[in-house]
Amino acid sequence: MKSTEQVLAELQSAFPGAGVTLLVNPSPSAQHSLLLAAADALPVAAYLRDQLGYDYCSNVTGVDWLDKETIEKVKTTRTVAKQVDGVELSVEETVEETVKRVEPGYLEAVYHLYSMKHGPSDPHPPLVLRMRTANRTDSVELPSLTPVWRSAEFQEREIFDLYGIVFKGHRDLRRLLMWDEFEDHPMRRDYVDPDDYEYEPTPHDEVLKRAELHSAQAPQEAAR
Repeated sequence: MKSTEQVLAELQSAFPGAGVTLLVNPSPSAQHSLLLAAADALPVAAYLRDQLGYDYCSNVTGVDWLDKETIEKVKTTRTVAKQVDGVELSVEETVEETVKRVEPGYLEAVYHLYSMKHGPSDPHPPLVLRMRTANRTDSVELPSLTPVWRSAEFQEREIFDLYGIVFKGHRDLRRLLMWDEFEDHPMRRDYVDPDDYEYEPTPHDEVLKRAELHSAQAPQEAAR
């Protein structure tokens, strides 16, 4: 049985310089995953299917990672002027500063692979692949892996619909759950529910209150 680390080593041997890295899972399950660079994803995926026997993609999921702000204490050395016995001298001193950094967020597609070819006589452990977009705004494209695993077709559509990842090369990329005119992606972590609940056939409780408030505000906004 090959571990994820062994699969990584074989991929690095087959594709020198390709963007394939190991993401370690520190939880008790220790189910590590492989992060693929978008430019190398298709040939690596085809190799996994054809050479390593990962012929079945059971599930594809989306993840939204917001911008992450980190705060660090950084020590810096600077030169200051000080009076020593009436003489002005240049003295170096170390100060600690608080530095804030923002790591841009991104969208992620996660593929869960199995080998049906090898079966129980030569079991292959499940393999998890990940791809990440450059950001969450204007660079949200990833290559579709449907040319390798056809079973990913509807699930990539679902991720496109709910998260907004644009899968290049998908032969039928359109909304799956929301209607065509819908303009947002409901599974985004910063998604805000609309005030207009007219699509709710039987509004009640909090939904009814918001729908009534929206109806009352609509004439005022139209008059502006």
